[in-house]
Amino acid sequence: MRLLRLLVALACLSIGGAVGALNPQPIVLDLGATALHTTLGVAILISLLIGVVVGGLVMTASVVLPLRQRLRRAEADSSKSRVTSPPEGL
Repeated sequence: MRLLRLLVALACLSIGGAVGALNPQPIVLDLGATALHTTLGVAILISLLIGVVVGGLVMTASVVLPLRQRLRRAEADSSKSRVTSPPEGL
């Protein structure tokens, strides 16, 4: 599993390097209050990174947090049922 993760990480790094190297055109990104001077490759990679982070946050908010809440409720219900049930053999 570690080898697979290492291979995927190396593939992502090499693809990112290729995107950066193949898009050296300078661009100006106007943000209203300021302007950023960068290359097209860097802008593409940063926008992809921002998209992955935002997607992860949306996934966490919409899937992971509700599942954690359901798990907490289920654990609380199971602990209540263990406490309220009479011990066997009495």
